[in-house]
Amino acid sequence: MFETLGFEETTPLAASVMLGLVLGGVYGALAQRSAFCLRRSLVGRWRDCLPALGAWTMALATAIAGTRLAIAADLVSFEAHRFLAPDVPVVSVMVGGALFGTGMVLAGGCVSRLTVLTGSGNLRALLVLVVFAVTAHAAMKGVLAPLREALGAATVYGGGVPTLAALPGGEVWPLGLALAAALFALRSGAPASHMAMAGAIGLLVPLGWVGTGFLLLDDFDPIPLQSMGFTGPTAETLFWTVAATSIPAGFGTGLAAGVIAGSLAAALAGGQFRWESLESPRQTGRYLAGAVMMGAGGVLAGGCTVGAGLSGVSTASLAALLALAAMAASAKAAGAVLAERW
Repeated sequence: MFETLGFEETTPLAASVMLGLVLGGVYGALAQRSAFCLRRSLVGRWRDCLPALGAWTMALATAIAGTRLAIAADLVSFEAHRFLAPDVPVVSVMVGGALFGTGMVLAGGCVSRLTVLTGSGNLRALLVLVVFAVTAHAAMKGVLAPLREALGAATVYGGGVPTLAALPGGEVWPLGLALAAALFALRSGAPASHMAMAGAIGLLVPLGWVGTGFLLLDDFDPIPLQSMGFTGPTAETLFWTVAATSIPAGFGTGLAAGVIAGSLAAALAGGQFRWESLESPRQTGRYLAGAVMMGAGGVLAGGCTVGAGLSGVSTASLAALLALAAMAASAKAAGAVLAERW
């Protein structure tokens, strides 16, 4: 459809950067104002976590519902997407999810939350992001790539299309999951404003899918089908920063920049911008360990809590559901261990 939009001087790739900037800016502002983060939903006492978990599940509900509507309207197709690969890399997904979940507890937030905090002046978050990006890039194309390939080789055949929608009943399953998530959110006691902002965050997922998979679709100059996520985009942004003359920016680069800009604007507008840094060598070591674990885990699991969680689960992918479950379980366990130790 891209050729019909009237962009004569812009390529689909350049347009995807602008799309990423817009979606990222909205996400950054909303997430900064609502403190949106899966880690906050899992670590601590249940009654304290419940409102944050309710907001997160509302985002999941709108992400799933919006994506399923986009599929029904033939605005996007996931037939060749990695989330729907017939062979599910179970070992890689489980190990990666466990690493990521533990890492986000050690680092004080998932990578999406840390990107938002970077825009708010948190230098701890910036350090974690840099180490995360280096580790993720090493797992994708560097010294950790052989480990990723070895773990990814252990697969289970998912029956052709390993998704919830492929089960008997079809769309009943993903839509049922969206309904269950929405009902849980409405009973969680989360503030109405946070629920509204979380719902809007979830809608950014189908907007990303439709934007890259339909509006910017050009058979002569294709770009990857992608949506909200932070593992690949953060690594991509680091690589582009140090080698911009060799590699062009894409959707992920625009997304990461947009999130930081959006959170910065929201923090300044709300009087919440403040410089923060590391407090001790012990804390530094814990944050760096978390960054490394999240970097490797995000690549192995196929994404972060937003990439594999919101975006991945919106495709009804069983692999994404498995990754999200592993992240949540490991984060809960790591939070309990840390609470007992410190």
